[in-house]
Amino acid sequence: MISSIKATVPTATINGSDSIFRKRLLSPTQRSLFLPPLQVDSSSKSEFSLSRPLHISNVSCFEPVRVQKSLIKCKAYEAEQSQPIEREEAKSAAAQKVKIGIYFATWWALNVVFNIYNKKVLNAYPYPWLTSTLSLACGSLMMLISWATRIAEPPNTDLEFWKTLFPVAVAHTIGHVAATVSMSKVAVSFTHIIKSGEPAFSVLVSRFLLGETFPLPVYMSLVPIIGGCALAAVTELNFNMIGFMGAMISNLAFVFRNIFSKKGMKGKSVSGMNYYACLSILSLLILTPFAIAVEGPQLWAAGYKTAMSQIGPQFIWWVAAQSIFYHLYNQVSYMSLDEISPLTFSIGNTMKRISVIVSSIIIFHTPVQPINALGAAIAILGTFLYSQAKQ
Repeated sequence: MISSIKATVPTATINGSDSIFRKRLLSPTQRSLFLPPLQVDSSSKSEFSLSRPLHISNVSCFEPVRVQKSLIKCKAYEAEQSQPIEREEAKSAAAQKVKIGIYFATWWALNVVFNIYNKKVLNAYPYPWLTSTLSLACGSLMMLISWATRIAEPPNTDLEFWKTLFPVAVAHTIGHVAATVSMSKVAVSFTHIIKSGEPAFSVLVSRFLLGETFPLPVYMSLVPIIGGCALAAVTELNFNMIGFMGAMISNLAFVFRNIFSKKGMKGKSVSGMNYYACLSILSLLILTPFAIAVEGPQLWAAGYKTAMSQIGPQFIWWVAAQSIFYHLYNQVSYMSLDEISPLTFSIGNTMKRISVIVSSIIIFHTPVQPINALGAAIAILGTFLYSQAKQ
């Protein structure tokens, strides 16, 4: 742009070839969107002329005035409650922790109650095969009623599902009966001390039968498990070989149950509650003929008369309680697997054994030597270390 400004002529005229400025008289104080205001002395008059060229090096002042907009920080809120999303996420995480805590507390409480009533029944009625059968029958009946009344949604299963579940049910049946046989011969605390050695069986079976390898900390965690179980067994005052072997067989059976379950149930969309219900039904069908063959109705009838004469009608409540609580605590444990990680579950299982051991010692007044308690503590500590190293 070439222009000239001359401020000595008393009359304000505009000369130039630009058709816009030829016909328009500009006031010295008039504002324009294109030209900045000029400060003119009121005592003198100004004349603008385009006769002499004026080179302008900066045109920034000719740009229209731009309004600078301030940046506004926005935060997301829920439409209805007008609460920040971060606060809602924190509430959701807190609610999840409370839910998991309720699962654990319910799981431990139900397990403690089951073990107490189970031991009372076995002391008065020493027929573990029938007791195990009644536990599975009660749980199966509860779930069938729940499905029929739509309290629980029935699972969508097919023949392939039951085929893959069958080896799991066989291992579950063996482990359940073996643990019951163990508790009929020895103290509840001793059975659970030996059962805390299950991780050692898991590692050995996975290593020598499946060819799996584990890091060194996993193998090192087996030392206190095996050592603690051995120390507790040697110093047990009421040691019984059948009870000891029952707990050991239960450990081995439950290891195979977990292996079969992981291999066969991949991709199966069945909830934890329904999965255990199907497992109980199939285990019941497997166990019933063996229970009849091993013990039989004649022994059961004679034992019932003896128990009723010694305990009274309260014995029926004991049987019902141990059967109901057995199913409930297992159902809650399988339901918790849908909500927590395997590591958290392992830690919860370790704490469950501690609660069962301590409560059974208090309730049944089980005599415990200091060296025996030390062995139990070492074994449980090793189980905890194993769950940490395994992850």
